[in-house]
Amino acid sequence: MIRLENLTKAYPMGKRELEVLKGINLHIKKGEMVAIMGPSGSGKTTMLNLIGCLDSLTSGSYFLDGREVTNLSRTELAQVRAEKIGFIFQSYNLLPQFSAQANVELGMRYAGGIDSARAQAALERVGLADRAHHKPTELSGGEQQRVAIARALVKNPPLILADEPTGNLDSHTGEEVMTILTDLHNEQHNTLVMITHEADIAEYCQRVIHFKDGLIVREDAS
Repeated sequence: MIRLENLTKAYPMGKRELEVLKGINLHIKKGEMVAIMGPSGSGKTTMLNLIGCLDSLTSGSYFLDGREVTNLSRTELAQVRAEKIGFIFQSYNLLPQFSAQANVELGMRYAGGIDSARAQAALERVGLADRAHHKPTELSGGEQQRVAIARALVKNPPLILADEPTGNLDSHTGEEVMTILTDLHNEQHNTLVMITHEADIAEYCQRVIHFKDGLIVREDAS
């Protein structure tokens, strides 16, 4: 599903460059559930942004679902994101003026068009059918994250990327969210790549990849 070959990412810093990722080689199989861990500044968020086609790499190659996306244009990358990738963020990234259902429908806007019945079904799958018309400010943190999960999964993308999906939640609610994510992953057989700083959350994944100073320093089977 994901193949990275000698991937590097550097940012200009005046006359110098700050190299954030240093020759990453990584293969994630279709259907795997993988956690990325590492201290702040280790490169894990940059890695997720590159996998999500939100940023461009400096050198190397990136293959997503059998297609090289290394040198695609912005328009082409936007299409890849719409068709192939669902995003779940720590801060939920819901639009406060819209209902839960409208936020989920936004996940379909650039991937074949809005289907209200599918949005309702997605909310039902995460246990929020009765909260469909509530706005984010009327929902708890755990409910908001479940809306974000429904939005990511409603178009049934082959790849889900989650950036600290339990980071703003208490431990009990975090476990509930991970149970939902795991169940949906097992049902849809998509690939899930997740950043987390919590070892107990990483244990939900089949593989844990540890980053430090822009390098992969260890991989563990969970």
